[in-house]
Amino acid sequence: MGNRRIIHIDMDAFFASVEQRDHPDLRGKPVAVGFDGPRGVVATASYEARKYGVHSAMSMIAAKRLCPDLIIVHSDHARYKEVSMQVHEIFAKHTDLIEPLSIDEAFLDVTENKTGLSAVETAESIREEIRHRLNLTASAGVSYNKFLAKIASDYNKPDGMFVINEEQALGFIAALPIEKFWGVGPKVAQTMHKIGIFNGSQLRQCSLNHLTEVFGKAGQVYYDFAHGIDGRKVEPVRVRKSVGCEQTFVSDINKRSAILIELYHIVLELTERLRKNGFMGCTLTLKIKYEDFTCVTRSATLPHPLEKKEDILPLAKRLLAQLGQHLKPVRLIGLSVSNPMTTKKQWVEGYLPFPVENES
Repeated sequence: MGNRRIIHIDMDAFFASVEQRDHPDLRGKPVAVGFDGPRGVVATASYEARKYGVHSAMSMIAAKRLCPDLIIVHSDHARYKEVSMQVHEIFAKHTDLIEPLSIDEAFLDVTENKTGLSAVETAESIREEIRHRLNLTASAGVSYNKFLAKIASDYNKPDGMFVINEEQALGFIAALPIEKFWGVGPKVAQTMHKIGIFNGSQLRQCSLNHLTEVFGKAGQVYYDFAHGIDGRKVEPVRVRKSVGCEQTFVSDINKRSAILIELYHIVLELTERLRKNGFMGCTLTLKIKYEDFTCVTRSATLPHPLEKKEDILPLAKRLLAQLGQHLKPVRLIGLSVSNPMTTKKQWVEGYLPFPVENES
C-alpha cells in the first residue's frame, strides 16, 4: 500500500479558540464566531456551543434559538491569518512538504523529515508546540495516505490523535459510515444509500463499473478509498485559480437600480482583490441567489485578462442582463474572475480562502 507517512493537522474550533484564548472572559462559554444579523451565519462554534447543536454554516438565528446564552463574536480574519502563519512556522520545523487545505488545516508529508522523528512522534511534537507556544489545541491523523490521515484527524477530536497503519486500514474503512468518507456530502450519501451502500464494507463490495456508472469519474475515487488507496501527493505549492467576492444583503432587493448599485460596489471590491493578489483571469462569473435560495450563475470569457473596473463592470452588467428584466428578489450577488491567462505572482498563501469560507 506504500510507505509514505502523512499527517493531517486540524486546529480545534480554530476561530472560536483564538477568541477564547485572547479574551479570557469567553473561556468555558458557548461562543459563535460570525455576523450577528438576520442573514448572519456561524463561521465556527466553540465546543461549549456545539453541545447545544450549534455548528458552522448554521444561520445565527437558528444558533441563538438552540443556545439562548450564545455569545457572538465578530470575525477577525487578519488575526486568524496571523495565528495560522504561526502554526505553519511550527510545521516548517519538521518538513517543507506542507499542503494547506484551509486556514486551519494542512497535510504534511513526513516520510523524510528534518528531525528524524517518526510520523507519530512528529505529530505529537507539533501538537505539543502548538499547545505551549500558542495556547491552542490541534488534532492529528497519521497514516500512509491523505484520505486516511484526514479521516484519522477527526477520530479523536478535540485535542486528540489517531493512527491508521497499513494493517488496520481495511478493517477501519469497512466499519466507516459512508458519510465519513472524504468527498461524500449529503447528496452523494443519499445516492449511496439508494444503491445499498451505508459503510465502507458495502462500498468495497460494489464494482468499479457500477460506481463509475452512478458517480462518473468520482466513482474511481470512491472505489480506491474503499480499498485504502489514495495516490495523491502532498502538494506544497498551490497556484490560485480564481479570485472572488460576494455580498449577502440584510434585506432582499428587487429594484434593478438597487441591484446595479450593489453590483458596482462588488466590482470595486473585486478589482481591489485582483490587484492585491496580482491575479489576472479571462473569465468573469456572476452569481445570483434569490429569496427562495435558488442560485443561478452566468459566465463570459474574454480573449484578454480582466483587471480593471472598466473591463469588469460592463461585462458584469451584460451577464446580469442575461437573467432578464424581471428579477425575483435577490438575496446575494457574487462576482469572481477565473481562468488565469497569466499571473503576476504565484498564490502561495492559498490556505486563506478568498472570501473566507466557513471553517470547521
